[in-house]
Amino acid sequence: MYARERQRRILDELSRSGRVTVTELAAQYEVTTETIRRDLDQLAERTLLVRVHGGAVPRRTAEVEPDLTSRRVKNVEAKRRIAHAAAALLPNDPQAAVLLDAGSTTAELLPHLSGRHGPVITNAPAIAQGALVHTDLAVHVLPGRVRPTTEAAVGSATVQALRPLHPEVAFLGCNGVGAEGFMTPDPEEAAVKTAMVRAAGRRVVLADSTKIGARHLVTFAALTDVDVLVTDAELPAQLRRHLIDSGTEVHLA
Repeated sequence: MYARERQRRILDELSRSGRVTVTELAAQYEVTTETIRRDLDQLAERTLLVRVHGGAVPRRTAEVEPDLTSRRVKNVEAKRRIAHAAAALLPNDPQAAVLLDAGSTTAELLPHLSGRHGPVITNAPAIAQGALVHTDLAVHVLPGRVRPTTEAAVGSATVQALRPLHPEVAFLGCNGVGAEGFMTPDPEEAAVKTAMVRAAGRRVVLADSTKIGARHLVTFAALTDVDVLVTDAELPAQLRRHLIDSGTEVHLA
């Protein structure tokens, strides 16, 4: 068995059991413990799991949620590739309304919106500010309390403002993707994302490799609620099957 296939199976096992050990994996795949340690180290370097003594566990909500400033400088090239791939999903009608969730990856879509004349709606003041360099864009900022960690407007006012809106497409960020769905650590932010999913005609989630397999406190959308996942990561086989069964397209950037 090739290392890449063994690593996919290790991720599948980790998703099912919540923990794997070096000795059990070595016996299961009939390889040395050093080979398994190498596999786990490589998966940890790709941020697909967390190494612990004697084995590995999934990425957890216990990790500190990074603020937007730190996320802006992380995986920048991957996020730009994801945004470039996602831009192909913009409506053909330049007058169509586009909803942009807060986030460092969704912000990379801004250069691809030049030339559009329909409303660009966002809960991120920073994205609205960035959109102003494109003078032809009609930018609408949702109300609410701005959460310092993500610089996203959240709260009941934000959710209420989304209810009468029907944008043709929403581009959303997330902190984790798994069989449970699309996840984020903060309940208020999750409520806004859920409202975006309900409002939009088409729902597209942008997630770089650090989000694949990461688990967080709140699921804001089931896999069946999202039309397209755009990512730069090879997905674990079990997660790919779940997405296929849910009817969610996967676009690799």
